[in-house]
Amino acid sequence: MKLNIFEEMKKYGHEQVIFNYDKKTGLKCIISIHDTTLGPALGGCRMWNYPSEDEAFIDALRLAMGMTYKCAVSGFDNGGGKAVIIGDPKKDKTEGLFRAFGRYVESLNGRFYTGTDMGTFGEDFVYSFKETDCLVGLPEEYGGSGNTAVTTAFGVWRGIKATAKELYGDDSLTGVKISVQGVGKVGYNLLKFLTEEQADVTITDIYRESVEKALEDYPGIKAVEPEKIFDVECDIFSPCALGGILNDDTIKRLKCKAVAGSANNQLAESKHGDLLHEKGILYAPDFVINSGGLIQVADELEGFNKDRVMAKTAAIYDILTEIYKISKQNNISTHKAANKLAEERIEVIGEIQRTYIPDRG
Repeated sequence: MKLNIFEEMKKYGHEQVIFNYDKKTGLKCIISIHDTTLGPALGGCRMWNYPSEDEAFIDALRLAMGMTYKCAVSGFDNGGGKAVIIGDPKKDKTEGLFRAFGRYVESLNGRFYTGTDMGTFGEDFVYSFKETDCLVGLPEEYGGSGNTAVTTAFGVWRGIKATAKELYGDDSLTGVKISVQGVGKVGYNLLKFLTEEQADVTITDIYRESVEKALEDYPGIKAVEPEKIFDVECDIFSPCALGGILNDDTIKRLKCKAVAGSANNQLAESKHGDLLHEKGILYAPDFVINSGGLIQVADELEGFNKDRVMAKTAAIYDILTEIYKISKQNNISTHKAANKLAEERIEVIGEIQRTYIPDRG
């Protein structure tokens, strides 16, 4: 690898990175554990045909760090982790590959729990379940809580409503222009909530079949080519695909009043959160607005209760409202305000847990 692994780990504050290779199945996997101050690491497994191993490595680091903050701000006693499998999710999935992956997860002895992410589905991990029980989000027939995309989309919808309230003093989305980048698992489910409120929706996706399905199922929406989505005039831009899409070039092109979507690591760099703030574009920090899926799977570890999950996910509205308030009061960007909330909780709980309690078992 061209990158200095330990320097990158230091930069993002990681505890551990595990590189896994299985000769027989061809599995190439990186498991990144960011911070376990609050508890065992929790984070999904992404499968993507990365252009390079360097890019897979950095994606794993950034995603795991985001999970630490997401767990903290959502009130769960878990740290952040992430797994990435290098491969084409449409061509390279096999039983052996996911069983090998499960074996490597099991070798961490409960230090890391994982489940679905972009490019993977609950059904994929039925194979992994034969090798480890450190899994969440399995299909309901296998004892899991099922598809997390609907819960995540519900949370994003709640976050968009909180954002509209901050912008206009009213959280109704009727007539609000919203452009959605990516109509895969979460983006597609988000369309139901948006169209039910009669929002004015424009979509795009790199997969034409996904766009065609969305247009067929929601005839009132419009579509543009992927490269044109940043130029769409709208009230709220909702990125629901890959991360790193808010950068020096794209922010210049934005014609929106706010950014609120499900994609992880939307900011290419932290400075881009500040740039949005300077330009007067309200930003819903990704690890807050997209935490519905985390809330669902983390609740499995406590004993899954659907009503509790939906109530916690609905509260994303309130968390974002508080973040917007902190941002205005301190004249800081919203991503810094969100980081502040998460870091304060990690510090407080971490200090409390320093008190030794003997095992009386």
